[in-house]
Amino acid sequence: MSASSGPDLSMFNRFSKMFRKGDIIFCEYEPGDTFYLIQSGRVQIVRIIGDLEKNIDILNPTEIFGEMAILEEAPRSATAVALDDVKALEFNRENFEVLMMGNPQIAMKLLKLFIKRIYDQKRRFLILTLDDVEAKVADVFLMLAENQSVDTSTGDSIDFKSSVDDMSHWAGIPPGQCREVLNHFVAQRRIELYPDRIVVKNLNDFARFVNSRRKQKEK
Repeated sequence: MSASSGPDLSMFNRFSKMFRKGDIIFCEYEPGDTFYLIQSGRVQIVRIIGDLEKNIDILNPTEIFGEMAILEEAPRSATAVALDDVKALEFNRENFEVLMMGNPQIAMKLLKLFIKRIYDQKRRFLILTLDDVEAKVADVFLMLAENQSVDTSTGDSIDFKSSVDDMSHWAGIPPGQCREVLNHFVAQRRIELYPDRIVVKNLNDFARFVNSRRKQKEK
């Protein structure tokens, strides 16, 4: 969505902040009580995984980031960096109500975002409750498919733009162990593994596998 097609935010200009290209808006692990709505410029979201800086997302005007600070008192889960000169509206718990009351369009956007964040956390928790590491990794594929609105009952081949480190993070297991599981799936011809993507041959096969492991755990 372009800035020109977004909602009228002129009434919130007193909350406006400027960041120069390359500025760090906030850092991973630091405490946070503010979130931002981009008016102009782009913001890159990165995380440190091992010794590497991993790009998570690039956000554009009208997009919101850092919103978990309003939902929970927890350290930042990623670092936000200004990719361009960025103008953004900064909100905290105190002025959050002003935003919600003053612009229903933004309020609805935030509500949908919060609901998705809460769902994502619950979905990741389901992965972590599995005992079998192969089932954990397989369930990550199912979660990614759900996020892409892919039918998990399909037998089609699906391409996921995910790395071993991404899979390790979501499955809650060490990268080395995750690579072993993925290599095992490669040997079984269930996936194809590339440096920047993973191709799942038959998603329904993983869905049946995960469901059987989950039912065993419930017994």
